[in-house]
Order: sequence, then structure tokens, then C-alpha cells
Amino acid sequence: MTSAPPASYYRDSMAVALDPCHSLTGQTRADVCVIGGGITGCSAALHLAECGYSVVLLEANDIGHGASGRSGGQILPGLGTDIFTVEKTLGIERAREIWEMSREAVRLTGELIARHSIPCELAWGYLHAAVKPRHVKELAEFQERMARDYHYTATRLLEGAALRERVVTDAYPAVLSDDEGGHLHPLNYTLGLARAAQRAGVRIHTRSAVLNIRRGQPARVETALGSVQAEHLILAGNAYHADVAPELNGRLMRAANYMIATAPLSEAQVAQVLPHNDALADANFVLDYYRLSATRRLIYGGQVSYDGREPHGLQARMDAKITQLFPVLAGIPIEYRWGGDVGITLNRAPDFGRIDSNFYYAQGYSGHGMALAGLAGKLLAETIMGQSERFDVFAAMPHRRFPGGSMLRKPLLVLATNFYRLRDRL
Repeated sequence: MTSAPPASYYRDSMAVALDPCHSLTGQTRADVCVIGGGITGCSAALHLAECGYSVVLLEANDIGHGASGRSGGQILPGLGTDIFTVEKTLGIERAREIWEMSREAVRLTGELIARHSIPCELAWGYLHAAVKPRHVKELAEFQERMARDYHYTATRLLEGAALRERVVTDAYPAVLSDDEGGHLHPLNYTLGLARAAQRAGVRIHTRSAVLNIRRGQPARVETALGSVQAEHLILAGNAYHADVAPELNGRLMRAANYMIATAPLSEAQVAQVLPHNDALADANFVLDYYRLSATRRLIYGGQVSYDGREPHGLQARMDAKITQLFPVLAGIPIEYRWGGDVGITLNRAPDFGRIDSNFYYAQGYSGHGMALAGLAGKLLAETIMGQSERFDVFAAMPHRRFPGGSMLRKPLLVLATNFYRLRDRL
């Protein structure tokens, strides 16, 4: 039994209506059954349907229930890990391919929004903020290496007055601006993909949790009240896939992130916070990230929990952080609080692959999935259509299970996170 999602600003500002998505009842057939109604699943379903495939999409809750509808909404090139980690594992040529596909993911996001007229507040501009002097050195080295080895020149290192033109705070000694990054309303974007999929012929069934999968060709996906027989399956549940594929157990950890939204800011306050409407994330391991909504609310995210419990003093710490960053906002009301789970892999790289010859998955975006998940859906569709080369570039990334087994996995991860949290303070 699933619990109701936390109250969210995104739920209160939905601008996309879907056709009725009734629970699955009875037996049906499709070329492809997609499990999961987030960005990955909706993108895969849309791309397949546009190419003539019959598609059924099953979602255990509502479309966008998971991270796709609750996140910070930042759309960025790159992965949850830095590209140099990929380079060490797969070599520079494969790393370059993955980097370029991550840039394609951002462009694809903009193209889908434009093509399907999705009202999701798309805006461009991203700042990666140094919190301490060693971060400044790391950002400068990253910028130089990306220009030299990856021919990526969309970044600028900003300090002093140039920094304060973009974010008006004394908290950061430098920021690396990235013209290719941006932000959007994540729930409206996800709903927009689902609406486009419906218009392309996809049958979407919400409140239809998958209870069992009978492997084979065709395969059968069973819910409480119905079943789908399909030639191909896609698992796109990420942190919410509920162990329907035991082969993936231990490869992904659920991490709870927390967000708040302020009351709307005045134009004068916006000018003293993010005058160019950039999104921002800092360089800490346990990072802070924020942006402005179209209604001028500051939407701020931070803190993480791996044990399923809200961190002690969370609300007070998050509220205080707003004032620390922007003293001009002291006392501003916090009107929304919510949280949700993201899927984290051990190496922070996305985990794509095959469970069976006709059963594919994409997961583990590690906090970097708003753009990449849309591309993952497209690559899954390409693979089913017999063109798996690009999907296989990602699938070549090796992934290990989190250590400790089912009993110790979470405690060990909490210890590791506490270590990095301590390091962030040094």
C-alpha cells in the first residue's frame, strides 16, 4: 500500500490535464509495456508510439509521483558523477560520446517542450557554486579540462562583481556559469510528456502497481485487477520500482531529498537574489540547490536521508539556510514543504541495461535525471526498434551493488554520507 505524496508546490501549480487514466482492469495486449510514469517511462512511451508501436504504460500512483514530479527541476548536461570518472572506466572516446549525449538530453528537453507545447516554465542559465577555496580551484580545473579534452566551452568562471550580477550573496567565492543548463517546472514537464504520449496513442493506467512479471516472449505483466501481454518490457520505476526485478536489487539506493518553496518574492527581492533567473547548485557532496519559479517563489532543496527518517531539525536548518544565503529574505514565509526519493548508484553514474532479451531498464540518475531521463526514454525506444548502439554506450558502464547486504546496506551508506557531510564543512 502506498502513502499519499507530500504536499508540494508543484501539485498546487499543475497546468497540464491528462485524459482519464483509469486503473488497469482485465487483460490487454501491446507491443511494449512500460512500467513507470516518470520522465523515463513517458519519454519511452511517446517515442515508441510516434514510431507506430502499441504501448501500455502502468504507473503505481499518479503520473510524476516520483522524482520526476518533485525535484529541483534543473536540466543540466553531464551525469550524477563527473565525466572524468566515466573516462577512467570506459576511456576518453566513450566518455566523450556520453558527454555529448548528455548535452543532447538537454536539447531534447527543449525540443519536446516546444513540439508538444508543454507549459513548464522553461528558462536557461545555470550556476555551479564554489563554497570554499578548494572548490574554486576544482571548478577552474574542470573548466580547463572540459575545454581541452571535450571541446566544451559553454562555461565561465565568475568571481567578485561578475558573480554578484548573477547571484547576490556572500556565500560563494566563485561560480561556474553554464549557458547550456537551465530549469523548469518538473511536474508540468512530466505531465506534458504523458499528454503527448496519450495523443500519440499510448494507453496510460495509473493506480496500477505491478505485482508480478511473467518472463517470456511474450511476457505478461500482472496488476491487482488486470494484466498486459507484451513483446517488450521497459522498467522505468527508478527509486520506486518496488523490486519487480530481483536482478537489480542492491544496485540502487533510495535517498530522500527535501524541498521548500517561499512565498512569492517582490521584484526588488528577486533583484537581490537571482536577478537573471538562473538555477544554482553548490559543489558540496551533500549539496544545496535552488531556483525561482515563474511566480517568483524561491524553490530550495537540500539535505538527504538514506534511512527513511526525516533528519533531526530539518525544517529549522532549511529555513535558516535561506536567510544565510540571502539576508534580504529574512522572515519570508515558507509556504510549501515536500520531499521525495531519488535513485542513487554506487558510482553515481546512470545504470542502463537488459534484464532479459526483451526486458530493458534505465535507472540511477543520482540526482541528475531531469534531462537525462528523457534521453534514456528515447534510447530505450531506439533499442526496441533495433538500434541499440547508443543505449549500449551507457550500458557498458559497470555497476556494483552497494556493500553490506540487505541488513547493513543502509547503515553503511549513512556512515559514508556522514563522512562526506563532515568533509563539506572543512
